[in-house]
Amino acid sequence: MKSRSDEELFALLRTAIDEIDPMPQGLVDRTIAAVAVADVSREYALLTLMENAHAAVRGDSDTTTLQFSDGAASIVLHISRTASGRRRVDGWVDADATELRLIQGEGPDERTWTAVPDEQGRCAFDEIPPGLSRALLVSTGAAKDLLTPQFEV
Repeated sequence: MKSRSDEELFALLRTAIDEIDPMPQGLVDRTIAAVAVADVSREYALLTLMENAHAAVRGDSDTTTLQFSDGAASIVLHISRTASGRRRVDGWVDADATELRLIQGEGPDERTWTAVPDEQGRCAFDEIPPGLSRALLVSTGAAKDLLTPQFEV
């Protein structure tokens, strides 16, 4: 009996599977449509690190600017260290929003700070403790809310 290479065996296996249990017609198109309908892209906001610089204001303090976008709305956050060692988070949004929330922790340990963006979409959070955080942009009208992935404050 002739010995076959792994590649030959895998090719035979693929052929057998295609003949016995072929992929249903239109499966790929239906899957793409299902994902689009579920609007999965809004579940995972795109995180883009725009800048990670050091600024001097009465000493060295770390500053970071982050941008989150899901294609319909964007949030820009500028995070800087305060004199107390906590953080100041300045935010800008480009969508109609009723509020921007900063969330740390989960479940019973969750802490939330809320700010209302002004007419230019600007808001700020003062004296935020360092830690993993997420931002939630609460939109007006039919637009969906934007919840960011976790980031370090």
